[in-house]
Amino acid sequence: MKRVSIKDIARITGTSPTTVSFVLNGKADKMRISREVADRVIAASRSEGYFPNQVAVSLRTGHTNILGLLVESMGGQFFARLAHAVEKEASLFGYKIVYCSSENDKERGRDMVQMLAQRQMDGYLITPAFGMEEELQWLQKQGKPIVQVDSYLPGIELPYVLVDSYNGVMTGVDHLVANGRRNIAFVTVDLNLVQIHDRENGYRDGLRKYGLADTEAVLSIAYEHVGNENGVKTIADFLRAHPETDALFFATNYLGIMGLEAIVQLKLGMPEDIAILSFDDHDVFRLYPTGISVIEQPIEAIGSTSVQLLMDQLGKYDAPGKGLPCQVKLSPRLVVRQSTIK
Repeated sequence: MKRVSIKDIARITGTSPTTVSFVLNGKADKMRISREVADRVIAASRSEGYFPNQVAVSLRTGHTNILGLLVESMGGQFFARLAHAVEKEASLFGYKIVYCSSENDKERGRDMVQMLAQRQMDGYLITPAFGMEEELQWLQKQGKPIVQVDSYLPGIELPYVLVDSYNGVMTGVDHLVANGRRNIAFVTVDLNLVQIHDRENGYRDGLRKYGLADTEAVLSIAYEHVGNENGVKTIADFLRAHPETDALFFATNYLGIMGLEAIVQLKLGMPEDIAILSFDDHDVFRLYPTGISVIEQPIEAIGSTSVQLLMDQLGKYDAPGKGLPCQVKLSPRLVVRQSTIK
């Protein structure tokens, strides 16, 4: 079967190959091609199964109009919503997204960076795992714009967008103390990530603020135990060993979900026996009978701001002033539900 060419589409639509090329490469408005002609070209291209050769287009223009998005995981609700926000914002600038995840493993992260680089991304949005410094520096040397999303690697001078985790946790401690909690335990995960360290530091400083440093209790869950029975058992064992605990503050929503399972196993009541507060919301927390209080992250704003920083580097962000700041910390919001109110 003969492969359909751009000349065939021009003949079918009664236009020129140049007009077809402009339409299929998203330049119809710029070249003042009428909507009627553009629709006719697009309809004919679809019916005939013709699409531009993207390899040839990228070789000719030096651009693919594709961005690489490397996140920690594609399974969690946070990163699923983040990816959707990134894709939505990128589409406004005419870009598509290729997704992949590192699973917080530096070796996998390195492989994913190499895979994206081979596909000639125009720019990168990366949630870096600790140990990926060389890969990010290598991309820098290639002249590719990069924005670190939801985390950053200290010592690497690159733009980033993340939430102010430290002050978010401080706000959470304020809320728990205001509601009579004095033995507040903090459940975190053993990941070497800036935002995880900031959350733990916010917890410790929050207790000191109220003279509660002597009640400090931090439980760190092994990442490989996240989402399985070992993690739930670890939390349940901790509560058995610390019966004085009257509040659990979880550093992430997936830890909070595990914590709920442990609390059910121990037949503890919320909020009368124990208060629950989690950093980052989840559908489970909204639908849970008592409702779980959270420090809500502005996920859509993280995604859209990250893309805007990337577009600014690509010269595509037409904003007033001298461009966007390179380092952005967005404020989270305390959402109070019944799990923390006596």
